[in-house]
Amino acid sequence: MSKKPGRRLLGQNRMLWLLDALERDPGRDRLIDALGARVRALPLGRVRDVLHGRWLGHPVHPMAIHLPIGSWMSAAVLDLKPGRSRQADLLVALGLTGAVPAAVSGLVDWAELRREQQRVGLVHAAANTAAVGLYGASLVLRLTGRGGKGRVLGYLGLTAVGAGGLLGGHLAYRQAAGVNHAEEVPHVVRDGWHRVGGVDDFPAGEPVRCVVDDVPVLVVRETGGEVHALAERCSHLAGPLSEGTVADGCVRCPWHGSVFRLSDGWNVEGPATAPQPAFDTRVVDGHVEVRLPGDGVPDTVDGRATAGATPGTDGGRTS
Repeated sequence: MSKKPGRRLLGQNRMLWLLDALERDPGRDRLIDALGARVRALPLGRVRDVLHGRWLGHPVHPMAIHLPIGSWMSAAVLDLKPGRSRQADLLVALGLTGAVPAAVSGLVDWAELRREQQRVGLVHAAANTAAVGLYGASLVLRLTGRGGKGRVLGYLGLTAVGAGGLLGGHLAYRQAAGVNHAEEVPHVVRDGWHRVGGVDDFPAGEPVRCVVDDVPVLVVRETGGEVHALAERCSHLAGPLSEGTVADGCVRCPWHGSVFRLSDGWNVEGPATAPQPAFDTRVVDGHVEVRLPGDGVPDTVDGRATAGATPGTDGGRTS
């Protein structure tokens, strides 16, 4: 009888098999819970959004890591030359300095990830912490006249950085940590107006989930009759905004607390760094219709132009 092939033998290389196993391993979950709770409890105020990168439109951490990695890579090249290199010493010190904001921004992002992402992220952080320790020891040895040993530790540190980078790439490109989870919405919803329900289907002030071209859409009708529509899946980690809370013209994601303005989808509070795609809305014959803004389709109902009609009336746009 032939032996049944294992999962790893079915076209999956050993590295991916190990990374997938790391995602599924619950052995560090207690540590993750404790550390994540402490990071989220830090009294950072508005600095938290700065560290997330809301002001930048995408996470700060991937940008911040360029300084330490670039410095340490350059030091490694200079270390190939015989004799002591003060420039290499300076680059090691510069990398250690740059590792601080990179680590802090990464930690704040990590605390708001899914469990599987956090499991990989914890090992990613451990590898980078080991790299910082090795480079710190390397700098001490360099400054105390033991440059040979300092170089060895520097190369070991660079190896740890490479391992951390591998895990960081897995987080970003395999697990989609830090990416905009609503980016595809404008590309998959067809042009034109889409009817999503009668006005009475949308109680004032209550978030309601609809579907347009298989894309979930959040619709909120205000007390005065104005209707807003956003992509329903949060740009941070695809949380269901229709299960969130609506207040002060905004909706708060129930998963990680990101806040989006209903009128235009702007991300008022993080951890989301990208806004929600917003839809134009109108009410026609007692029914709410939505469309992507600027799709080029004329505003007509039965051949009659509707542009400029009174919001909340048949044929009028409500946002």
